Amino acid sequence: MLRPVVAGVDGSAESLAAATWAAREAERRDKPLHLVHAWDWHPRREEREIASAAQRHLARRSLRQAQEHVRAECPDVRLTDEQTEGPAVAALLKAADQADLMVLGSRGLSGFTGFLVGSVALGVVAKSTCPVVLVRADEEAADEHVPAGDGSAATDTGYRDVVLAVDLGEACDEVIEFAFEAARLRHARLRAVHAWHTAGPSGLGPGDIGLVKDTWQGEEWLGFLKAVLQVWRDKYPDVEVLETVVDEKPSTALVRAATGASLLVVGHRLAERPVGPRTGPVTHAAIHHVGCPVAVVPHF
Repeated sequence: MLRPVVAGVDGSAESLAAATWAAREAERRDKPLHLVHAWDWHPRREEREIASAAQRHLARRSLRQAQEHVRAECPDVRLTDEQTEGPAVAALLKAADQADLMVLGSRGLSGFTGFLVGSVALGVVAKSTCPVVLVRADEEAADEHVPAGDGSAATDTGYRDVVLAVDLGEACDEVIEFAFEAARLRHARLRAVHAWHTAGPSGLGPGDIGLVKDTWQGEEWLGFLKAVLQVWRDKYPDVEVLETVVDEKPSTALVRAATGASLLVVGHRLAERPVGPRTGPVTHAAIHHVGCPVAVVPHF
């Protein structure tokens, strides 16, 4: 049985954007799409039956609305849905256990203050055993593609870069493989970024090496990054790869590197005993401040 791409929906603009992004990804992966709506409400005992019926109606309406958005953009995607009662995080994590990928929405605030990621999304990201993609409310299909020749938005042009955050102190196969596969599915370039931070001024630009007192340090990191990725270059010979190392705070470097990307891929170490919806500082910065969809890939 094929593991589906799962999207959590609740009737909001961000969940509708997540559902349509998930539908496009399901088609790229040749997977079915499964929509999940969960609610957690505890009315008084005498009101339980009426309240439950009302919640089921609202759930069905949210799912139907999401289905309509999905069908309008991806009419041929294999589509199922589910409504469930109980804590939303628990319901989505249960769905994630059987999923190829989980997709959730995040609400945009502004380009300066970042994106509002709700407690449900953060709870799922912190504990999910499958990759979770967060999609902003205004994400559209054209945002994944380079503009047309006249600068206008288009969906029939090539895909923008997939950006991969690489921590060379803890390079994880699961994260790297996810990024290479995402780039392969899109026929996109993969831009792998490693950042370290030293005292003193540095410059940052596409493909630049941050300048420190001795440039050998940047060259050494670049050589190490290329060595780490070589096995994946061999496995994915059709994926164009650009390695980038920068002397910059990792969170700052990633936000800048992901500007204009179709997808940012970051890793998240699953704690043996997770306490609350916690993520590392780099992942936290990425999911709150990066404008493109962010894939958070779990690893141990």
